[in-house]
Amino acid sequence: MRFLFVGDSMTIGRAGDYSWRYRMWQHLEASPAPYEIVGPRRELYDTEANSPVSQAYADPAFPAAARRHLAGWGEGWLHMAPVIRETVARERADVLLVSLGLIDLGFYTDSDQTAANARAFIAEARLANPHVRMVLLPVIPNIRAESDAPFAAECDRFNTLLAKAVADLDTSASPILLASHPASYDIHTDTYDGTHPGPTGEIKLARAFADAMHQAWGLGGVYGIAA
Repeated sequence: MRFLFVGDSMTIGRAGDYSWRYRMWQHLEASPAPYEIVGPRRELYDTEANSPVSQAYADPAFPAAARRHLAGWGEGWLHMAPVIRETVARERADVLLVSLGLIDLGFYTDSDQTAANARAFIAEARLANPHVRMVLLPVIPNIRAESDAPFAAECDRFNTLLAKAVADLDTSASPILLASHPASYDIHTDTYDGTHPGPTGEIKLARAFADAMHQAWGLGGVYGIAA
């Protein structure tokens, strides 16, 4: 299976992070099934350079081939929908692990528009690979939602719309899973700033994707990394 990580700043990570992609790589390495991680990018975001130019992963032994992804700081469904078809085609991706939406709702689009972009993303990915599988993570409201009630409501509403999109668009030929909100995820202890995952948050995000794939499709084993 060829896995493609798609996401925003929570997925690309910043210089010095492990990233939840690293935690998923560890999990896939422990599985007996052959796999490959694909994608056009390998970098972390460098906050000082304000650009995705860093290779300073917390574990320098993280293999270059396993660092590949399609994630960007400040990028959301709005940005990924137009490029996912060409990326899936070029990378020959089989499984998309997608964490998007928070940046859209925070800066670009309301819940209806964001849900429409998610549906467009799914359609475009299938044009490249009619049998592509997708695991979508609901938006995890960040610290802004604690003081901004309208934003919190938009996050909740988008997650409802995303669940409906999954129910509407899931097929046997191209199955879609809605991952569960990571168990016990706490933005005050699992992130370093109320939004971006720290080490325990990275593990919980990876577990959410791994558990969904294992329970629904039998892909990979039981996630065995403790937070």
